[in-house]
Amino acid sequence: MGKNSFQFKQFTVVQDLCAMKVGTDGTLLGAWADAPIGASQILDIGTGTGLIALMMAQRFPEAQITGIDIDADATKQAQENIAASPFANRIMINKEDVTKITDKAGYDAIVCNPPYFVDSLTCPQDQRTLARHTVSLTYESLMHTASQLLKTEGILSLVIPSDNQDNVESAAAFEGLFLNRICLIKTTPNKLPKRHLVEFRKHPVEQVRFEEQVLETSPGQRSEWYNNLTKDFYIR
Repeated sequence: MGKNSFQFKQFTVVQDLCAMKVGTDGTLLGAWADAPIGASQILDIGTGTGLIALMMAQRFPEAQITGIDIDADATKQAQENIAASPFANRIMINKEDVTKITDKAGYDAIVCNPPYFVDSLTCPQDQRTLARHTVSLTYESLMHTASQLLKTEGILSLVIPSDNQDNVESAAAFEGLFLNRICLIKTTPNKLPKRHLVEFRKHPVEQVRFEEQVLETSPGQRSEWYNNLTKDFYIR
């Protein structure tokens, strides 16, 4: 997925200006994240190329999608990708810092593929640093802002490294957000989970919905679960 554009069934993502290219994490989140029935407003934090915003627009045809990013090049690229898509009239892309949004309780769903290197050295390239490290958006600030922006029945969905699960849950709990659903993702059956898809809501549940899934049953062979999840997006 290192090329300058990536073709999906209903849209194309050009990515030459973005530090973070189309990848498995974003595609998984865009296909897995949920929204309440009748959702009208969805926010994509750190939209990058606009991939997740486009996927949410395809999956939730009644919703207006807002994608935000603090990187000017990413914002420009996302705007161009949206303008060339069938969903241009329902997606708005803004250069904006999510921690400075003043709207309160305005979104039915929030999706975010957040920066994920918490304690590692930052990259020498500033753009890639912002995209990959929590120097620009900590889990604590993300959860604080999400709790303010979500409607009462709103849903927050993230994709995170497995090692960060405890930190994410702690940050969420402090802001009154409760784990509702979690999917542990293995690359292959014999490997440990590398990433988690997690969903938070403002109300606790009696039992968290838990599943563990595999991306490939053998090298180059997608699992039935992965195929079913992404069949409306991947061309092959």
